[in-house]
Amino acid sequence: MTENSSALTDTVRVRVLRRPDAGALADAYLRNREHLAPWEPLRSEDFFTVNGQSAGIESKLGLFIAGSDVPWVLVEGSRIVGVMNLSGIVRGPFLSAHLGYWVDKDMTGRGIGSAALEFAVQAARSELGLHRLQAATLPHNTASQRILKRAAFEEIGLAPRYLHIAGSWQDHVLFQRILF
Repeated sequence: MTENSSALTDTVRVRVLRRPDAGALADAYLRNREHLAPWEPLRSEDFFTVNGQSAGIESKLGLFIAGSDVPWVLVEGSRIVGVMNLSGIVRGPFLSAHLGYWVDKDMTGRGIGSAALEFAVQAARSELGLHRLQAATLPHNTASQRILKRAAFEEIGLAPRYLHIAGSWQDHVLFQRILF
């Protein structure tokens, strides 16, 4: 998987997460704390610090080196404006991964999420040789569902009490895209 950046829009690029991103990532999570709270697990105060992000980056890069995850950041200049991950990459007969993403509250509605998903689909197919991507959204996250549908993901079902989000076990709508 290449670590070079690729253009998503005229101003936003995507690239693999790096160790020096801890400060910019802490800033991004702090800036988007309220925006992301309904869609993410409860976070400790340490998560929003440079040290907390440094520890998270080390963990993510370890999984990247092991070949089970690909952690990307969406950047505009030196500012991180989103995150996208392929996680739980499975090889063998499954050739599948989970896709997760978020875009900065001030950048929504500009096509960045759609461009990021198309980038992930192309990278999963051509660089990783994956057959399938899966994504999950809360039933009331209609904006994310629209982005997934626009990226040719199909709804495949409802997973009851799927993830512990915002302090409780919540149902999720599952989507998949078959890549080849």
